[in-house]
Amino acid sequence: MPLFAYVWEYRVHDDELERFQEVYGPGGDWVQLFEKAEGYVRTDLFRDADDPARFLTTDFWVSRNARDTFRRKFAEAFEKLDRECEALTVEERFVGDFDVLHTD
Repeated sequence: MPLFAYVWEYRVHDDELERFQEVYGPGGDWVQLFEKAEGYVRTDLFRDADDPARFLTTDFWVSRNARDTFRRKFAEAFEKLDRECEALTVEERFVGDFDVLHTD
């Protein structure tokens, strides 16, 4: 099955590491929002092995169109949650949109 990945990098405040992992990890607020949309597959959360305040999230969708449809349909909820989460991070950076070429 072809997949589409949406990747972000975050630098998290030291005193917000636990909360960040709750919000962005499996079952967190972002996943709960994404699960309302057709075409969402899963979210993987990665923490840098050498820098515990640096994270990557990879949100998997069945297609770019599925992600874009979600962003349009849930724009208000997405923006609200994004604003609420700003306090957790020092910075965030969009890494990119990726076509997944291989999965197990």
